[in-house]
Amino acid sequence: MSKDLLIVESPSKARTINKYLGKDYEVLASVGHIRDLPKKKFGVDIENGFDPNYVTVRGKGKIIKKLKQAAKKANKVYLAPDPDREGEAIAWHIAQVLNKSPQDVHRILFNEITKSGIKRGLKEPREINENLVNAQQARRILDRIVGYRVSPFLWKTLYRGLSAGRVQSVAARLICEREDEIEAFDPEEYWELFANYITESEEEFQAKGVKFDGSKLKISNQDEAQKHAQAIKDSDHIVKNVKIKNRKKSPAPPFTTSTLQQTATRFYHYSPKQTMAIAQQLYEGIEIDGEPVGLITYMRTDSLRISKDAINASRKHINSEFGDDYLPGKPRFFKKSGKNVQDAHECIRPTNFSLPPGKVAKHLNKRQLKLYSIIWKRFIASQMKPAIYKRKTINVKAGKYTFRARGENEIFDGYLKAYRKGKSKSNKDEKKKIPKNISENENLDLNKLDKEQKFTNPPPRYTEGTLVKELDKQGIGRPSTYATIVSTIRNRNYIIKEKGRLKPTELGRTVNKILVNQMPEIFNVDFTNQMEEDLDQIESNQKDWKEVMSEFYKPFKDSLEKAEAKKDEIKEDLVEDAGEKCEKCGSPMVIKWGRNGKFKACSAFPECKNTKPLTPPDAKGQSKKCPKCGSEMELKEGRYGKFWACPKYPKCKSTLPYTIGIDCPEEDCDGEITEKKTRRGKTFWGCSNYPDCKFSSWNKPVDRECDNCGYGVLLEGKRNLYCPSCKAKYNKEED
Repeated sequence: MSKDLLIVESPSKARTINKYLGKDYEVLASVGHIRDLPKKKFGVDIENGFDPNYVTVRGKGKIIKKLKQAAKKANKVYLAPDPDREGEAIAWHIAQVLNKSPQDVHRILFNEITKSGIKRGLKEPREINENLVNAQQARRILDRIVGYRVSPFLWKTLYRGLSAGRVQSVAARLICEREDEIEAFDPEEYWELFANYITESEEEFQAKGVKFDGSKLKISNQDEAQKHAQAIKDSDHIVKNVKIKNRKKSPAPPFTTSTLQQTATRFYHYSPKQTMAIAQQLYEGIEIDGEPVGLITYMRTDSLRISKDAINASRKHINSEFGDDYLPGKPRFFKKSGKNVQDAHECIRPTNFSLPPGKVAKHLNKRQLKLYSIIWKRFIASQMKPAIYKRKTINVKAGKYTFRARGENEIFDGYLKAYRKGKSKSNKDEKKKIPKNISENENLDLNKLDKEQKFTNPPPRYTEGTLVKELDKQGIGRPSTYATIVSTIRNRNYIIKEKGRLKPTELGRTVNKILVNQMPEIFNVDFTNQMEEDLDQIESNQKDWKEVMSEFYKPFKDSLEKAEAKKDEIKEDLVEDAGEKCEKCGSPMVIKWGRNGKFKACSAFPECKNTKPLTPPDAKGQSKKCPKCGSEMELKEGRYGKFWACPKYPKCKSTLPYTIGIDCPEEDCDGEITEKKTRRGKTFWGCSNYPDCKFSSWNKPVDRECDNCGYGVLLEGKRNLYCPSCKAKYNKEED
């Protein structure tokens, strides 16, 4: 008896589904895309309606053969790649190669990989949605046109090997423009006044100066602060009023792709790519007591929709776990505002409310458990009552001045019972203490008046999480593309991650400057957002995908042709004077761009081909003699970090490791600490005597002994210095 065939993308998902379906089905995996545009050719016939030339993905020949053989024997074929545009396109490509009758090929969707979710999907088969396929096809062709047409333009102006992307370049632009804002920022001085009071019942509290003569108190310099302070000291201080009211704090909505990536970055420093990889594992299935279980719903979504079954199950769990006091009278529903919101899926939520994190912890690795826990807690909290706080506000009248103190006490924890972020006491918490016994018109003793000088701060650099938030807000990309956007611009070395924040490299800023100056109508937020709207309209059958391509291509082509005509001028503008003469011919040396960054070259090229590496900033004031020929060595940047090299290469191939001037702290080791890079470009520090000495650290060493145990170095943490040996902590700013 022949079986029905079910095809998914992932082998792990195939294993999970196979255990649920049993003997009547054969479950196979396509292992992602089986056809795509060719890697080394353009693959789009623009003259004939943007027809794509799809080819078999390299290495997928055997998989296609296996799928065709299985389909030939099967009664029916069910195509179940992921429930999004890309999954629809994969299903369409599979259907194209199977040569089955259309009535025997069905598209099904699994929003969750559970027994009930799979049965539900099999009960609702449909035809492949051509509109979804066309929307994905249009996106793929758009990106191919931009990449294959703009990248060669960058090669001609900078150097070969660079690449541009329709969406990624706009994301890089956001980071570059934020850096421009930071550099252009001019801090403004301002002062704040804080009064420390003692009440008639001898309770102490602190209040901040907020108003002067009925308007906001603004103090711009020390002289003004001193004048205000003197006037305040000469005034009587009387409690103007005491206001007490309850404040409700409602829970946040369940996670979408964007908010999950933001939270995982903020809580655990996971990159969006890491977050999505872990979420994919939780979605496809984890072995629990010998059975695979999909723990969360589909994780690429911008919807906040919740099924009735999930609402009922979560309310039942809340009632049994926390009690009726925490359960609102009616379920809470959420709706996401903004453009380009789709509602094809639910929010990201647990699939089985009898499997809380504590119950499955032993089956998950640390990262899986952390992500599952925040998904679980966030969803459960979203269906609980608000937290309630009693807020007390004290306004103090001091002549023409008003000082204000505000504090609040939690009187009902509500949803925080399930989803509470940790709080630590600090000096600030002490300052926020509010007196219990205080009344209107009460006279206060001014114990102390503090004047604090402050300066306005520039906007912060983006983290990976806040960049995703901005992409979501601006309508750039889709939930399935956020992680790829961020990882792509990092891999291209257009941005780097420095102390957890994204900073453009000199290369990234140069590429951005060229693209924005020469093609401003293409590489901007509004245009990219409009393209996303057009893709959504293709999906909803409101626009024809080829018409959208035509509307895009004409202004794009005109813009590119104008830029191409100016390529020599652009390239010339990038050349800088090196401020020195060529030692071979006496012509001025200039700074140019090459594949490995900037370098010095003779301006008389091609008659004189003299080139020299540009001395990195790190090398200024440092020097090394070649141990073999005695020449002055040059600091270079290689695949695995900086190193000293003899300038007479290839005649002399001597190299030395680049050290940071700190001795290795390990006993009986005479090495120095070097700065290195992994194969993936992540910086770390290790001993120059490796492999004899194994000292290494992801955090930068500081040349200071530990006061507690005497270890030779401390390491830079995010907020403080710490000893890698005894874990003692030290204040970074004081050091």
